[in-house]
Amino acid sequence: MTIQDTTHKLDATPGTTVDVFTAERPPVLSVDAGDTLVVHSLDASGYLSPQTFPGEKQPTMFTESRGHCLTGPIAVRGAMPGDVLAVQLVSLTPDPWGWTVAGALKSPITERLGITDQPPAWLLWELDPEAGKGSCNGGFTRDLAPFLGVIGVAPDATGEYSTIPPRAVGGGNIDCKELVAGSTLYLPVSVLGAMLSLGDGHAAQGDGEVGGTAIECPMTTTLTVDLVQGAIGTIHAETPAGRVTFGFDPDLDVAMGDALDAMVGWMQVIHDVDKSTALALASTAVDLRITQVANQTWGVHALLPAGVLA
Repeated sequence: MTIQDTTHKLDATPGTTVDVFTAERPPVLSVDAGDTLVVHSLDASGYLSPQTFPGEKQPTMFTESRGHCLTGPIAVRGAMPGDVLAVQLVSLTPDPWGWTVAGALKSPITERLGITDQPPAWLLWELDPEAGKGSCNGGFTRDLAPFLGVIGVAPDATGEYSTIPPRAVGGGNIDCKELVAGSTLYLPVSVLGAMLSLGDGHAAQGDGEVGGTAIECPMTTTLTVDLVQGAIGTIHAETPAGRVTFGFDPDLDVAMGDALDAMVGWMQVIHDVDKSTALALASTAVDLRITQVANQTWGVHALLPAGVLA
């Protein structure tokens, strides 16, 4: 099989990785709308090799990282502010190792659970992507459901922005476990070229990412990028589980309201109904879920399950 010129391969190297979102750095790759990319990303911390025992200090891509180790930025030719970048996730394949840690940093969660004075708990995972299984120290196993925690575009033409909090403008550290292979994430574009960066591979995660990490792992992602007209003006997705809208805010009520408002607006378009009718339908079908509580900003997603409304 001949690989066409529209397929680009991008590895995670010192010259192709970044730990902030920015439009001020030159892109590491420029592609056209409709192109396919095969992108390798390191785990969130940028480990260059797996830990051999829990908590081992291994070399990382950035000596003093300010955020997630991402591959990018990638420019999409022709992308302009006001456009919508469609990121279609074709396949996601974890490397054969990963890790999870809880209690390493003081947080409202650790304070609430009373574990701030205890040593952190580390899980080291052996991952079998072909079998779709992972196993860790302690003898625990679980099915894999790989996705990228971070997919985002530069939120502004100037400045450097942390990768840690998710943003309504630009996306980034969304941490939504529904964004598995077969999903398309729609990101409104704010800068020329969009300047897409991605990484933070998760072999599996529960809604909330309650301990602060998932099964963190390097990931090879095959994706296509396109420029489309969006049905709604906020970050949203079409996934195997259904349609998804998002809300991000330090106030959980605001995050919930933003996710629901976007979903109700989308349902108005889909079903050609007024807003009150869309809300009534949503009350029968839409699930509100806590996406993540780990990243300074609450994430909530609204899910309209596939096929639930005929």
